[in-house]
Amino acid sequence: MTLTLTDVSKEYGRKLALDGVNLTVSPGEFLCVVGASGSGKSTLLSLVAGLAMPTAGQITVDGHLITGPGPDRGLVFQTGSLYPWRTVERNVAFGLELLELDGAERARRIDWYLAETGLADVRRSLPRQLSGGQQQRVAIARALVCEPDVLLLDEPFGALDVQTKEDMQLLIRQIWRDTGTTVLMVTHDVEEAVFLGTRVVVLASDPGRIAAETPIPLGDDRDLAIKRTSAFLGLRASTEDMVRTQHRLRGGVTR
Repeated sequence: MTLTLTDVSKEYGRKLALDGVNLTVSPGEFLCVVGASGSGKSTLLSLVAGLAMPTAGQITVDGHLITGPGPDRGLVFQTGSLYPWRTVERNVAFGLELLELDGAERARRIDWYLAETGLADVRRSLPRQLSGGQQQRVAIARALVCEPDVLLLDEPFGALDVQTKEDMQLLIRQIWRDTGTTVLMVTHDVEEAVFLGTRVVVLASDPGRIAAETPIPLGDDRDLAIKRTSAFLGLRASTEDMVRTQHRLRGGVTR
């Protein structure tokens, strides 16, 4: 699966949110997009998800034009957006109801993704009975159970406490390695982007456009200890500097 954005711009009224974005996400890549507020990160993801259409340019998956949402793209938001009246199992199964699968394949996928996300023991629980991290696990399993070509993550761990956030970072990297799914993630957290990504893209603001791209040569087998290494800290610092530089050029105040 190759995701390609070609000269993509997006306007909201007189506001230009994205301007001439060109980006290719290769099969099996974990691409993280960072940038200051107003850089168009979430707009970019909404366009790829098909929830909005570009004002100019086009977005394709393996050469097929994106014209709306589809099962080839799974989306996870900052909050799980679960159906409160459905159990964990039935939340995960929701997307499968739109696919033509036999009962055996449906059951296999549900069981596998519940196990992969550590939810097998709470499959009969309702969302209100789960912690925030567990709810995000359900949202991830629900997005992946349809086995999309690309998983889209819109700051999915931003509302979690530090410990839970790091647990979820380890989980999503493990799922990425186990499934080989292409991942496009937007986040305001540079440390998270460097830890998770095989490549990090920095967006400039007003309008949003690509300011820099940085490969992350830290290998695929990462644990939390890598965050203390000089290689990691150097990549984090250089990426943070790029984000701050774009913020200053915009006229913002760095905190």
